[in-house]
Amino acid sequence: MPTRLWSSEPAPVLGLLVLEPVNGGLARVVWGVSALVLAVSDALAARFSACTVRGEISGWSRAASGHCYFNLKDAEGGSAMLRCAMFRRAASLLDFAPADGQRVELRGRLGVYEARGELQLVVESLQRAGAGSLYEEFLRRKAALEAQGLFDAARKRPVPRYPLCIGVVTSLGAAALHDVLSALDRRSRHVRVVVYPSMVQGAEAPAALCEAIAAAGRHGEADALIVCRGGGSLEDLMAFNDERVVRAIAAAPMPVVCGVGHESDVTLADLVADLRAPTPTAAAELAAPRTQDCMDALQLLSGGLRRRVRSGLDTCAQDLDRAALRLARPADSVRRSAQRLEALGHQLAVVGRRGVEQRQWRLAQSAERLARAATGLALTHDQRLQVLAQRLQALDPKQVLARGYAWLADADGRAVPTVTRLAIGARLTAVLADGSADMAVTQVHPSAPAQGDLLGP
Repeated sequence: MPTRLWSSEPAPVLGLLVLEPVNGGLARVVWGVSALVLAVSDALAARFSACTVRGEISGWSRAASGHCYFNLKDAEGGSAMLRCAMFRRAASLLDFAPADGQRVELRGRLGVYEARGELQLVVESLQRAGAGSLYEEFLRRKAALEAQGLFDAARKRPVPRYPLCIGVVTSLGAAALHDVLSALDRRSRHVRVVVYPSMVQGAEAPAALCEAIAAAGRHGEADALIVCRGGGSLEDLMAFNDERVVRAIAAAPMPVVCGVGHESDVTLADLVADLRAPTPTAAAELAAPRTQDCMDALQLLSGGLRRRVRSGLDTCAQDLDRAALRLARPADSVRRSAQRLEALGHQLAVVGRRGVEQRQWRLAQSAERLARAATGLALTHDQRLQVLAQRLQALDPKQVLARGYAWLADADGRAVPTVTRLAIGARLTAVLADGSADMAVTQVHPSAPAQGDLLGP
């Protein structure tokens, strides 16, 4: 047996290396796992005691202890990734809320996590260095699609309150499918579920998601469609930020409920969907009501229907009883009708006589008033006629001639009211109260007529 120059039993803590003789006494180094990890960690600590790295955050998470864990990706699109840990003391000094896709600059110590032998960077300070490329692409797509109105609230459709069938678009091996089916089985066993399988991550996922959504629309079975997957980093969820997927959801013939990632994850598919759910389980709960709630509503409606039917039947029974009572004794009904008819006839006779008497009395009163009015009117007209006759008699020209005046007229019969119309030798006719006389003008003596004279001197 070879002679061991060093004990093969590892030290309680370090698990140091073992030297074994090989081929004539030359020793080879055989490392223990802990010893090798510690050696690498020491070498890294000596070479990279403090370093500054710039990259893009992916898979950010904060533990209940306050420690933060995330991956740092190459900001230029490379495939390299570095595991990072930021303990509670350093995390408490942050002046912003880190999120997936952010480009950051951090300072820390490079080392090895002994429990898993993983390379990690223990972050001591973290600051923003601009948005990452994936996040920038997300914002560009969001702005372009929002400008086209795909995220408007006005175009969103209400999810059916009582769907009979729900479609689910996700991966068959995803935990999200198990969560959705478990939630529907627990809450809404009356709802039928149709799964349209699709990839949910990777370069081929957008086309697969579009095809699954289109297949659900062609089949027309589902009243509502759930598009879901579990949580992940921003790059893991990029399939749900693809413009093709967004337009496929907008064109779906049925309302779409989107539950992608965790509550803090927001994708373009969430924004275009008719209803966003924070998780796949919540999407199932929002898409279908609880079976017990439906049963309670049916019980309530059934009770109300029974009460209304019973009330209607009771009313009809009462009407039927009253009609039966009336039909049971037709002679009584005829007698009551005859009595009512006789009473109405008596009232009609009395009212008729009273009406005739009142009209006769009114007619007599009217005739008496007419006679009095006619007598008074005739007397008034007679008196007025006498007054007018007296006025007419006072205006009679013969009354004037009887007072000694004469009416002079020329040969043509025209009145001669003034001497200016007389000429020597003119023939005149003088009309007096009791006759007329022919005269000739021998002389004319003009003078001013006296006040009140009618025919001159």
